[in-house]
Amino acid sequence: MKWNCRADPPVPASPSVLYYVHDPMCSWCWAYRPVLQRLREHLPVEIRWQNVLGGLAPDSDQPMPEATRQMVQGHWRQIQSSVGTRFNFDFWSRCQPRRDTYKACRAVIAASFQAAEERMIVAIQEAYYLRAMNPSEPATLTKLAGELGLDSSLFKQDLVSGKTEKAFQGQLALRRELGVRSFPSLVLEHRGAVKPINHDYHDHGSSLAEIRKCLSTGDA
Repeated sequence: MKWNCRADPPVPASPSVLYYVHDPMCSWCWAYRPVLQRLREHLPVEIRWQNVLGGLAPDSDQPMPEATRQMVQGHWRQIQSSVGTRFNFDFWSRCQPRRDTYKACRAVIAASFQAAEERMIVAIQEAYYLRAMNPSEPATLTKLAGELGLDSSLFKQDLVSGKTEKAFQGQLALRRELGVRSFPSLVLEHRGAVKPINHDYHDHGSSLAEIRKCLSTGDA
C-alpha cells in the first residue's frame, strides 16, 4: 500500500476590515456620502467593508430644545457652505424635531433583515435632509420601508423587537471598542490591530492612499 503525506490546507488569513461608523441622521455623514461611495468603489479587494451604527442621540419623546435646533441648523449651513451638500430647511417648520436618532438606527437593522440595509440608510438620509420628513417618528420609518418595497408589517415588528435591540447594542459596543467618538469615522482593522483612517469630505484619494499604505507595510 502506498501512503502519501498530505499537507494541511493553508489557514486563510484574517480579512482586513474597514469599519464605517455612522448614524443615518448625522448631517456630516450625509455630507460624506458621495465620497464614501467613491471610496467603496476603489477599495482593495482584500478589504471587507462593515457598517457600524454609532448612535448619535438616544430615544426621546421630548421636543428638541431651541438651542439644539439652532445648533443643528448651524451645522447644516456650515456643511452647505463648505461641502456643497443640499439640505431642505423646510424640515424645521414642517416637523416637530426630537433629538432622537436611535429609532432610525434600529430601522437600518430592521431593514437589514430584509436585505435592505444600504437602501434604508439612503432613504432615511433623503427623507430627513431633502424631503423634510422626520425619521425620529416610527410612522416615517415604516412609510420608508413601504416605499422600498419591504414587508411593512414585518419591518414594524422588527423595529421594536428584541433581536433588533440586541444587534443595535452590539454595534454600539463595537463603536466603543473601536474608540470612535464622532461620526463619520473610518477605522481599519489589519492583522489584529486597528487604526483610524482620516477622511476628506471632497476626495476619497487620501483615505485610499492611507489604507493602501497600511496594507503594504503591515501597519494598522
